[in-house]
Amino acid sequence: MIMIAYLLMIIPPGLGSPTTILHPLVYSFRCIADGMWVTKDPGASIRGIQRRLALYKIIQKQVMSDIVKMMVVQAPHVAAKALPGQFIIVRIDEAGERIPLTIADSDPSAGTITLIFQEVGKSTRQMGTMEVGDEFKNVVGPLGHPTEIKNYGKVLVVGGGVGIAPLYPITRALKEAGNHVISIIGARTKDLIFWEDRMRECSDQMIVCTDDGCYGRKALVTTPLHELLETENNIARIWAIGPAIMMKFVAETTRPFQIPTIVSLNTIMVDGTGMCGGCRVVLDDGAQFVCVDGPEFDAHRVNWGLLLERLSFYKVEELQAVQHWESHNCRLDQVINEAGMP
Repeated sequence: MIMIAYLLMIIPPGLGSPTTILHPLVYSFRCIADGMWVTKDPGASIRGIQRRLALYKIIQKQVMSDIVKMMVVQAPHVAAKALPGQFIIVRIDEAGERIPLTIADSDPSAGTITLIFQEVGKSTRQMGTMEVGDEFKNVVGPLGHPTEIKNYGKVLVVGGGVGIAPLYPITRALKEAGNHVISIIGARTKDLIFWEDRMRECSDQMIVCTDDGCYGRKALVTTPLHELLETENNIARIWAIGPAIMMKFVAETTRPFQIPTIVSLNTIMVDGTGMCGGCRVVLDDGAQFVCVDGPEFDAHRVNWGLLLERLSFYKVEELQAVQHWESHNCRLDQVINEAGMP
């Protein structure tokens, strides 16, 4: 405190206000304290500074289809602790909204996480325009309860569309735990099928479906699912991740067989901290929140009618936000072109 008071007195007028000068100094002390006092390791002070000043840079991007993008992002603090089934929250910039995304993969040694997302509303479309070298304002996580991984015996996993991404680390972990894994993945068409090779590597049996029949089997994922339930013995547990309507019908398909079925409801999250109530899901014994109680739930306990209704609440507002963002970008591009800026 004496040092800070002394600095306040000796700062020359030309160097700016005391607040301007002291803010980085105080911030550095905070970083050092974060590293030293928590870990009792003096060397951790440097790591504390590095963690706080880390930039969430995109180091790899892949366009997987017109509306599906993959990004590998630097986030060492997330990669070090991420477990299958967990999610993060990102913000593109200071004015950006919070975007919850399930972690598709992580590499603790490289300090990176992999995100796969579908462009639906304004924020995900804006996120889709980001390129290698761009940085997220914030990346928070890992959040949510991880998948319960153990050796169940024989398990079945079902992924639809973008849901294949969060299903992959769960499938891999189940296989590493010694399970016999049967996988079903599907999408509307071949262009929306991805990571088939990764899923095959950690599956004992795999079925690929497309709605239009242009690749794999022409069927909804529930068709081979029902066939397997009738022919395979001792399936201990089922996981399903995909569009809400798909997960609903997976739940209805498995219900007569009384096999525990787990679904991930991350698509209805908004705030991600339990404060907004936007991800409230009604179960047969009351309501819970996806972000703090999930994101995984017993599919047979979910009130799917209410959940599907909630997903359609803000369709008009989402469309208006997209239209406003697109028109703003068009005007901005016009100004840049007229000014001859690169």
